[in-house]
Amino acid sequence: MTCEFSKFDLQPQLVQTVADIGYTEPTPIQSIVIPAMRAGQDVMGQSQTGSGKTAAFSLPILHNLQTGRQHVQSLVVAPTRELAIQVADAMQTYGRQTAVRVLAVYGGQPYMRQISRLKKGADVVVGTPGRLLDLIRKDVLKLDRVATVVLDEADEMLSMGFIADIEAIMDQTAPSRQTALFSATLPQRILRLAEKYMNAPKSFKIGCKQLTVDTVEQRYYLVNEADKLAALTRLFEIEPITSALIFARTRLGTTELGNELALRGFPAEALNGDMSQEARLQVLNRFRDNKLKVLVATDVAARGLDIDDISHVFNYDLPQDPEIYVHRVGRTGRAGKTGIAITFLTPQERWGLRRIEGFTNQKITRMTLPSAEDIKLHREEQLVEKVMVWLRRGRCNREREIVAQLLEDGHDLAEVAAVALKLARAEEKQRPIAPLKAVADFGAQAPGPALKRSNRRKGRGRERASHERGMVRLLLSSGRSDGVRVSHVVGSLSHFADIPGRSLGKISIQNQHTLVDVPEKLVGRVLGNGANYRIGNKNVSVQRA
Repeated sequence: MTCEFSKFDLQPQLVQTVADIGYTEPTPIQSIVIPAMRAGQDVMGQSQTGSGKTAAFSLPILHNLQTGRQHVQSLVVAPTRELAIQVADAMQTYGRQTAVRVLAVYGGQPYMRQISRLKKGADVVVGTPGRLLDLIRKDVLKLDRVATVVLDEADEMLSMGFIADIEAIMDQTAPSRQTALFSATLPQRILRLAEKYMNAPKSFKIGCKQLTVDTVEQRYYLVNEADKLAALTRLFEIEPITSALIFARTRLGTTELGNELALRGFPAEALNGDMSQEARLQVLNRFRDNKLKVLVATDVAARGLDIDDISHVFNYDLPQDPEIYVHRVGRTGRAGKTGIAITFLTPQERWGLRRIEGFTNQKITRMTLPSAEDIKLHREEQLVEKVMVWLRRGRCNREREIVAQLLEDGHDLAEVAAVALKLARAEEKQRPIAPLKAVADFGAQAPGPALKRSNRRKGRGRERASHERGMVRLLLSSGRSDGVRVSHVVGSLSHFADIPGRSLGKISIQNQHTLVDVPEKLVGRVLGNGANYRIGNKNVSVQRA
């Protein structure tokens, strides 16, 4: 299989890496951006979240890096810590065969750790506007020799009130730098920003289309990282699985997960890069011939797997790249059949889910895991069904003779039947129902218009005291009449109070004010910032509700 990324004349190790990841041909945005940035042009792209732009700007940056330099060579500015982390991780992955040093900086993390890393040297810095500006003011982040600056999700940074910070950051860079700006929309304020800081940018617009097929039912379950195995085994009890492909992030993860499933009575085998070609083919043939029901694989190991009868695809680990999600989901629902794609999502990964939904132009349905009682009831229903099958067949002559002998020996018929059923259920001891811990669903309050509409419609959050244990309700002096959105609230509090946005609880936007739940341990930091909050160009006060 050839990799069309070779046509961009990138360093061979970069082409090899994207091929190993599973990219075979560039997306539309990559076909435009990579050649332009390789040629030194500024680029301004209008594209939906998850359209492949991270690889589009990362590969040219990595190609141009000069190893061993003691200054920051490239800067990526992102609106949230989640996106900053994802971009940094992606760049580290793309550049894993090079000596690139990528550092993510964002609020909510100790300064000294980031300062120490900067002093040791970083080639690429990916950060949120507030923390970047703080590090510049502390004189530990110097951008005067940066060759490339990327502004990612620019309209989101505008809505969160960061444009002034972005301008202050850009003013620290040399006019000769290369600039790339990406935004889902291009309001006038973003266009003015581009006009001020960009040099004859190559502009383009990439539309968003539905990428996953209608024959695949897509759902996700919100779980703690430590409870993923318990969640998976619960679904294995209930789901009508004929064959399942489970994607894990690492080679070690596939082996461990396969072993854990086997120990719990769900025979599974791993498929990863540590296997010889002969062993790999043997596993694939067993899976293809239905001699193996469950396969646990990495994305790279599953390349070339062409089977039409996979009923379920499980994203045990959420893929960082939406394109990889599409590739995974495309393994089921083939040849006119229906399929089910299930994703396990931790609260910290909500941003990744929104990126995937934006890329595929489809919503992924949240579902609730079956309870222990649900599973017990299901087991009993299956047992009764098996009994009914054999009653209909009537082929139990020898067993009937054994029962007759037991009755002749004085045993009760009902007691004999109960013992027989208990013996039939003996295998269930291999499958204990692991408990699930409650999920701290901070991510459910992430920025999004649907949440705002829901709170208005249901009238929630109007009380002046939080009903959630450990949370304190605060009041902001701006509301719906000022154009405030949930993303504004999250961005302002996380930036100016230097707290993680995901820690915020319920947010209720009223006409003249906004109510927001803040963890009790962070209230002092929020209120201690005084009146130094703003949303857009307006100062906002914060006090206890």
